[in-house]
Amino acid sequence: MRRDIDIALLRAFVAVVETGSVTGAASLLNLTQAAVSQQLKRLEELFGTALFERHHKRLSLKPTGERLMAHAQRLIALNDEVWSTMSAPAYEGEVRLGVPHDIVGPYLPPILKRFDQAWPRVRVSMECTNTPILLEMLQQGQVDLTLTTEQRCRPNGETLMEDELVWTGAVNGTAHLRDPLPLSLGGPTCEFRPSVLKSLRDGSRDWRPVCEVSNMEALFASIRADLSIGAFLRGTIPDYLQEVEDRRLPKMPKFLVNMYLPPARQNEIAVELARYIRQEFASRLRRPAVVDFPKRSRKPAAWSRIASD
Repeated sequence: MRRDIDIALLRAFVAVVETGSVTGAASLLNLTQAAVSQQLKRLEELFGTALFERHHKRLSLKPTGERLMAHAQRLIALNDEVWSTMSAPAYEGEVRLGVPHDIVGPYLPPILKRFDQAWPRVRVSMECTNTPILLEMLQQGQVDLTLTTEQRCRPNGETLMEDELVWTGAVNGTAHLRDPLPLSLGGPTCEFRPSVLKSLRDGSRDWRPVCEVSNMEALFASIRADLSIGAFLRGTIPDYLQEVEDRRLPKMPKFLVNMYLPPARQNEIAVELARYIRQEFASRLRRPAVVDFPKRSRKPAAWSRIASD
């Protein structure tokens, strides 16, 4: 017999896992704890298997729940995409997106591909430069939305992810062993530059410039040739380079990838593109599948079976 899956049940399941509690899921979904618990019970009955395992008032996902999690997120995303496509206006025109150089390659391709498939009549034009310039362009109306890399999130911004700034060099390279340290880093407006130089000063490490341009190809080329090392977000290091582990190199701070829309006069197409960007980053950041069991809520039948295992 063919069975259909209620998306509302999957939303409750994913919300419980991502918020870490039935209480948190209820708040997120604007439902009561009892309603969320009932939806989880119905989902387990639908599949004929328990999805959670209880350990001292805490629930962790069983292997069946872990398998469901990835599929559930995709089904919810596809459902929302179809709903948006069928209910939203037929967007057309242009949206101007600002992106820092270093996160274009690692993060933008799947976003641009999905957005183009949904809205083929919209042209996305990108402005790639450093964060301070992008924020100024947003303020002046030269871009409709922008991504940034910063150590904090400004008013009206939204943090998409956190990543650590790490030393990067050639595979099996030796540039990090030289003294003074040969360094490739961005130009004066590079958001990473002040943090990198401060770390070197605090660590009393002498250095010399090899390449000082805000051009990723030039920076990567000098580092790949083992002429120097550089500083990049861990998630943006290309396959042909590697993180350098050397105790003589000072530790550097974490950075945020933020997104900004203008506080007023927002472009409808930009808001839609922002939704796609938000979904892509969220899909990369799945939280640990450990769930708090609410003390005062009644245990669903399926959970009672788990407790007696």
